[in-house]
Amino acid sequence: MNTDRTPKIIGTVWGLLILNTLGSAGAKTIVPLPRSLIQMVTMGALVTAFALALAVNLRLRIRTSAYLFLLTLLLVMSVISSMHLESGFGALFRCFRLALFVGTLWLVSRWWDGGQTFVRHHIRMYLAVLATVAAGLVASPGAALPDLYGGRLVGALWPLTPPQIGQYAAVIIGLTVLLLLGRRTDRTSAAVVIVPSLVLLALTHTRTATLGLLVGLALAIGSLILTSGAARRFFTWSVTIGTVAAVGFASALQTWFLRGQSQENFSSLTGRAKVWHALLAEPRSTTEYLFGAGLGDKSFDGLPIDNSWLAVFNEQGVVGVVLVAAIIIVLGGVALLRPPSLSRACAIFLISYCAIASYTEAGLGDASPYLLHLAVAASLLATPDRATPPPGPRLPRRHVPRWAQRSEVI
Repeated sequence: MNTDRTPKIIGTVWGLLILNTLGSAGAKTIVPLPRSLIQMVTMGALVTAFALALAVNLRLRIRTSAYLFLLTLLLVMSVISSMHLESGFGALFRCFRLALFVGTLWLVSRWWDGGQTFVRHHIRMYLAVLATVAAGLVASPGAALPDLYGGRLVGALWPLTPPQIGQYAAVIIGLTVLLLLGRRTDRTSAAVVIVPSLVLLALTHTRTATLGLLVGLALAIGSLILTSGAARRFFTWSVTIGTVAAVGFASALQTWFLRGQSQENFSSLTGRAKVWHALLAEPRSTTEYLFGAGLGDKSFDGLPIDNSWLAVFNEQGVVGVVLVAAIIIVLGGVALLRPPSLSRACAIFLISYCAIASYTEAGLGDASPYLLHLAVAASLLATPDRATPPPGPRLPRRHVPRWAQRSEVI
């Protein structure tokens, strides 16, 4: 294990990174918050996180990490593509933000030791975010379930969209279930996290988060089946209950899944496919094809792209897509090569969730919650430092008489 105990301030750093990735666009809040104020708070959180991480790691001790190395290459490519200013000066500002984000991850990588420390930080911080969502729902149900979003749950105190809330809920549900199976938490503590998060996830009607949670948990628990009796029992009960629910509540589940959409709207992924086709049909120069147009707001012609791979292709080109794919492949490959363990199962869940969500959500090419999820996975897959054995007690030197020290003459 790493001989350096993780300082408590690292939890604060992680919370500030999460605050930075909450974003500034979303639903209308109960108390109107100017977007400039929100951006100042989120950017200030990132600067503070970097400063605190640097203060606690003045010697700049870091761990070698393939994930962070590839992320640094992606940062370099982002700077190269943004220098043309096709996306305006905002692209360079986003590069600066990404540089602080990646730099902070490098600084905290010193404490990546394959343990569940960062998993617990992740759960606590996102649980705090969901607590604000629940508080907004209680304070003003109308603002938290607006007609503008089809009655789906949004953040009424901090501007959060339904996909964001669904993502946070799904991730902490999956991680808490795995900690419970690994006996790293008790049932009461797990219920406090899982039950409210499930309610919030259901109110968001987020299909991507639900699918990512189910598939990610299935893969993660599957990696534990051969070594954990609790995992085998949970898997059996989950399949049984899921089958019964699918048969008995098929109509209700279909209604929840369709969210009142027409078949045409559903087949086009709520209009996403039209944006994707237009983006791919856009003529590009060789430079734009290879390196993209620079970091932007993940939109095309004013419409959200909502696909990590196409967003990266648009902003960082084919080279960026290759680097993002390498991140997923490397992390997934390392996870498969590790022996069965709770840390490996948590990493598999996070990697698979991000891979599934990347189809309908953007974020793998810029500072985002998805990069934080993958950073937690990288911390779980890190090889613990070999502890230096403590020196043994010094034996007292035996007193040798002076006559005995003389050489014997024959």
